[in-house]
Amino acid sequence: MAALCRSVRAFNINNAFAALNKPASLMTRCRGLQTSSASLRAHDSDDEDRGKGWFSRLRKTAQPEQSHSMALSSKETVYEIQFHAVKPEYMEEYINQFSTFQQLMKEKDTGAELVGSFTVEIGDQDEAVHLWSYSGGYPVLNKANTIYRTDADFLEFRKKRNMMLRSRRNQILLAFSFWPPIQPREPSHIYELRTYTLKPGTMYEWGNCWAKGIKYRLYNNEPVAGFFSQIGDLSRCEHIWAYKDLQTRKETREAAWNRPGWDECVSYTVPLIRHMKSRILIPTPFSPLQ
Repeated sequence: MAALCRSVRAFNINNAFAALNKPASLMTRCRGLQTSSASLRAHDSDDEDRGKGWFSRLRKTAQPEQSHSMALSSKETVYEIQFHAVKPEYMEEYINQFSTFQQLMKEKDTGAELVGSFTVEIGDQDEAVHLWSYSGGYPVLNKANTIYRTDADFLEFRKKRNMMLRSRRNQILLAFSFWPPIQPREPSHIYELRTYTLKPGTMYEWGNCWAKGIKYRLYNNEPVAGFFSQIGDLSRCEHIWAYKDLQTRKETREAAWNRPGWDECVSYTVPLIRHMKSRILIPTPFSPLQ
């Protein structure tokens, strides 16, 4: 009987110690979980900081506190670029008719000035490209359009011209303020029109990078004009370059890579592009850019 009592007491004591030890073990595990959670939060916080840092590095250019048109262009001049897809059999007649048309634009005091007139040599075949400037901005553009729509001579021209076209479209542009002024050129050049469609919201960054990068492309007097769209296809840039011939174009573009800084301009601007297109243009006989 005495032995049985000793066994019962031993059992109760062991159970009591086990009961005391269980909360301690649970607390230890809870503390371990808390420590792990804190570590995970710290890790997530580090990842978030690193993510913000990467995004901050990606967007190096502070956004302007004004519209892109005011931040990137300083002139009270708007430009219109026209693309006319001509029926192949009418190309020669079309050029003759357009020569008369651009002369009428001067005589009728429309305020429109022909900057350049071209046909496409490489790219969209049987296409004509015309660039107009309107010094004085939208009021001058409105005046020119009103005369164009109502004057009897222009109405007659449009009837003849429309028979020769497959399609036509235009855009209203502003000139980048950091590009050299557009000047007439003597013969003889080929011209490259490079069209860039950018991701929406990246125009200011594009302009900022090119404002620094244009100096690497001033050799051989190659820059002609740089524009960004205001009406028509938006988030679009048009860059025009002049070369003696295709071989000179090749050599000039390759030489730019030997100038420190050009590679950085390219590396920053390429990610901003959604689509790009190049045309080689030949000036018409009446184009101010020859």
